[in-house]
Amino acid sequence: MSTARILFASLIGSVIEWYDFYLYGSATALVFSTLYFPTHDPAVSIILAFATFGAGYAARPLGSVLFGHFGDRLGRKAALMFTLMGMGGSSTLIGLLPTYQHIGLWAPALLVLLRLIQGVALGGEWGGAILLATENAPKGVRGLYGSIPQMGVPVGLVLGTFGLALINHFTTNAQFMAWGWRIPFLFSILLVVVGLWIRGGVDETPVFKAQKQSGDVARVPLIDALVHDWKNVLRAIGLKLGDGFLNVFTMSYVLTFATMYLGYSRGDALNALTLGCATMLIVMPIIGYFSDYIGRKRIYISGLVLLLVLSIPYFALMAQHVVWLYLMEVIVLGIVWGAIFATQGTFFSELFPAKVRYTGLSVGYQVAAAIVGFGPLAWTAMAKNFGPSPWVFGAFFIGGLIISLVLSLFSPETKEIAYSRTELGAEN
Repeated sequence: MSTARILFASLIGSVIEWYDFYLYGSATALVFSTLYFPTHDPAVSIILAFATFGAGYAARPLGSVLFGHFGDRLGRKAALMFTLMGMGGSSTLIGLLPTYQHIGLWAPALLVLLRLIQGVALGGEWGGAILLATENAPKGVRGLYGSIPQMGVPVGLVLGTFGLALINHFTTNAQFMAWGWRIPFLFSILLVVVGLWIRGGVDETPVFKAQKQSGDVARVPLIDALVHDWKNVLRAIGLKLGDGFLNVFTMSYVLTFATMYLGYSRGDALNALTLGCATMLIVMPIIGYFSDYIGRKRIYISGLVLLLVLSIPYFALMAQHVVWLYLMEVIVLGIVWGAIFATQGTFFSELFPAKVRYTGLSVGYQVAAAIVGFGPLAWTAMAKNFGPSPWVFGAFFIGGLIISLVLSLFSPETKEIAYSRTELGAEN
């Protein structure tokens, strides 16, 4: 089995999962607030729509427990096949879902249900994709391998936003709202077929095979992780909060913030988002590679400090409504956040032993995701009460970054850690 296929299998699933997830996030303010949650107050409609967006995040811890259990007991590959089908299937059904005008309250109810299925599937996808890459990594390049599935976030987002932008370009506003927005959701089914074919040809990871052969398999991985590795579960939650809020804002809510509150055109906002993602794609494998030499912790701390310093200036400069300045900002942000995100999967996975790694890694990450997923509700309320204030929004992000920064200072450097004794034979 070739290295290229393994890495592509870890990446393609991540691309599909995040394509679907962020497609929903982009459509929340543009489409769902009007077609599925109509009210006389546009702000209320947006709040209701983003509540369903948050519900998807809230469901992710359930997925981390469910698929983490299967991944730690039955294998990484089996869990990843099911997460792919759950995510792509629910997105395709969203593309076929009648609106409030046609079926009344059933429309938002079914949308919420499908969103919950999305969240559960994504809750199990991320950790499995990371382990598929890192547990197959030769010694000395685990950081590089771990950065590959992380690239699925910007790639999936670019595909999702590009799909919406392309449809938006070739349709009138009425056509886009009537049927155009559905096309990118229906495209998910094709991506799922490709993903299943790629993953179907990948073997179980050597690390899990060695763990299974040793007989040291957790009976209930969640309990084992919470009893013996609870500190690292809490550490992963806290380490994710700082960049997690930034993730949700810059990858989803920024479209609402830039267009509704700052007056940017939809095209400018989508172009900025795409440019930021392109920057991340260049930065992430480079930083992942160097993390094997200079350490995950050092990169993580440096990135958090830079984000903390840039938080208020980011919002202040965006409010100037100068497009080229806004584009320059997203490039800088793409570099800094890309550096943090490139190391995150490898950093977190190295905190846990093999028998609970899928569960511990996923639960820590996804509990944090459930918290930050309701950020859009808070930001909508903040914008309504204070306007797009750089001080208010900047302070919000600084609070989360301080939590992550403090925890990162007291976290171990993991780049020299061998996963466990049973895995040493699996490392090349």
